[in-house]
Amino acid sequence: MAKKDYYQVLGVARGAGAEEIKKAYRKLALQHHPDRNGNNPEAEEKFKEASEAYSVLGNSEKRQIYDQYGAEGLRAGGGSDFGFFADSIFSDFGDILGDMFGFGGSVSGSRQRRGPRKGSDLGLEVALTLEESFLGVEKEIEVESERNCDACDGSGSEAGHDPETCRKCGGGGSVRVSQGFFSMATTCSSCRGSGKVVTHPCRKCHGHGRRRESKKIKVTFPAGIDEGNRLRVTGEGEGGRQGGSPGDLYVMVRIKPDKRFQRHGQDLMLALPISFSQAALGDQVAIQTFEGTEKIKIPPATQNGQILKIKNKGFHPVNRWNRGDLLVQVQVQTPRQLTRQETELFKKLREIEVGKGQALLENDLVN
Repeated sequence: MAKKDYYQVLGVARGAGAEEIKKAYRKLALQHHPDRNGNNPEAEEKFKEASEAYSVLGNSEKRQIYDQYGAEGLRAGGGSDFGFFADSIFSDFGDILGDMFGFGGSVSGSRQRRGPRKGSDLGLEVALTLEESFLGVEKEIEVESERNCDACDGSGSEAGHDPETCRKCGGGGSVRVSQGFFSMATTCSSCRGSGKVVTHPCRKCHGHGRRRESKKIKVTFPAGIDEGNRLRVTGEGEGGRQGGSPGDLYVMVRIKPDKRFQRHGQDLMLALPISFSQAALGDQVAIQTFEGTEKIKIPPATQNGQILKIKNKGFHPVNRWNRGDLLVQVQVQTPRQLTRQETELFKKLREIEVGKGQALLENDLVN
């Protein structure tokens, strides 16, 4: 019977890339693996076909021969149908099947990690006020992490009772099982890959060797830190295993909105309400900022929305000396309630404005 087309077996086009081929094989292996289908000869056969197809198409040299000469060209090079399985392909099998089924090693040997292992990194979000981000602040934050049990020092055993060598795997942490036409090493189910079995569990951690604990640490947020910035606190992540170093803590910064100020890059912006008279005649006003009081001069004939600048009173960029500016945006306010005197003054002002406008119009007509 003619051998099936490997591209059809994996369901990919002939021009498919390496990642697409690997993804297709992963899907078929997950669907037809014998461990998931019991005693189903048809599923096992499809699993073998997919593995054979991937062993060729997943290897650039074998794929090139197959594209030019077909399966006969591969056999012409010597060996059986499965004689062209390369070490790199076996490695890929171990990676793919290990990800899906929890195998602790590849067909070439156990990959169970032994010895010291660094702890996992942790992430945490902290909200700062705009003032805190402007000036910088030190905060005490609470971190929950997993660390070695202090009673058994991570062994999981009561004091005076060391873990015993696993009888099932002989302390190797993995056992070899047959899967169709090849065999592979899987993580030992008795010791979960550690090679040791706890016979007298620690009372404090119940044999796990690990406990979750809360810890308060102080974190310094530098002046100028912005929304989305991330700080790394070394050694404050999950505790390491078997004497490994702890992971790191990554603190993501979020900035709360401020009622008065806004941040625009390195500039600090403030909306300043002023009256008609201040806008028309000019004035000098005091502004309360995060650093204290600043005085700003409002020039005569200032327009609504005009931006006035106080240099070098904005944000400090992190770890830099230069600063942004304080930008003051003028907002000319219309009075909501007028006294009798104010009403009379505005009427006179309107008469003046009307007369001024009429004079300008007549001047334009003459010219």
